[in-house]
Amino acid sequence: MKRFGSVLLIGILMLVALAGCGQKSQQDVVDALDKKLNEMDSYKVNAKMTLETGEEPQRYDVEIWYQKPSYYRVELKNATKEQSQIILRNDEGVFVLTPALNKSFRFQSNWPENGSQAYLYNTLVSDILNDSSAGFEAKDNDYVFTTKTNYQNKNLSKQSIKLNKKDLAPETVTIMNQDLKPLVNIEFSNMKFNASFDKGAFDMERNMTAAQLEVPVIAATNEPFEVVYPMYEPQGTGLTDEKEVATDKVILTFTGEKSFTLIEEKSKAALETSAPVSVGEGEPVDLGFTMGVMTESTVSWNHNGVDFFLASDDLSIDEMVSVARSVYGTTEIK
Repeated sequence: MKRFGSVLLIGILMLVALAGCGQKSQQDVVDALDKKLNEMDSYKVNAKMTLETGEEPQRYDVEIWYQKPSYYRVELKNATKEQSQIILRNDEGVFVLTPALNKSFRFQSNWPENGSQAYLYNTLVSDILNDSSAGFEAKDNDYVFTTKTNYQNKNLSKQSIKLNKKDLAPETVTIMNQDLKPLVNIEFSNMKFNASFDKGAFDMERNMTAAQLEVPVIAATNEPFEVVYPMYEPQGTGLTDEKEVATDKVILTFTGEKSFTLIEEKSKAALETSAPVSVGEGEPVDLGFTMGVMTESTVSWNHNGVDFFLASDDLSIDEMVSVARSVYGTTEIK
């Protein structure tokens, strides 16, 4: 009987040991991600992105393409599909396309290597690899990492990244502030590693034309122009002047310790697709709800049929981005 008990105990211990061998450690998963990132040639993935940073959640459909070594295509569509934006990187530079306006900007930039991008698998993996203090949890079907981020908006300080155990594909990403309040949620689907692409898949003109077949160039309308006020103003600064230059343009002046000017104008589509506007000294900036154009003292962007131009000699880059991100709250009809 004692012998039977000993054999049974040994068997249980062996099963426990085998089960332990099946569990990958955090370092095992990190090593596997590093290997996958180096060996991966391309991917395609879809995502649904929800922003919780305003009064009402804003939802976007995102389609992401990547091809080694540094070709990217990210298309963002708002929930109504009325307007889309495409971010491209190819041998000619980085482009931000707004097909509905027939407009495009070109940069010489290191995007997306110069910061976190929650919808890009490459930068998610890099954030995991670069954070030696990342949190880790192994669940039944997933691995969950909690890491620091590298966003221009410092309020987006932490992120929770859930990966499928089977192939390490992204499932969800939640970006949080310092108090761990969720601000951005992304759900991924249809991840295809080592996907194939047609010739010209990352060409600027081809993408502009294809997008306009889905989202036509906007026509001129007589709809009232809406003025949108920033929900964030640096302490000691406030709105002191609002000048209506025309029926479709307004200049807002904010003065104080950190003065700035915000110009809003109803968007007008270019009659013909023109050559991209080169912004050599600028950078594309992710405002969450849209991509903008940033220089040392300005940020410009388009949203909901309005062109915005923010200028300041007093605001830091982080402050300019914070003001720009806040300009989609309450509206008043002029």
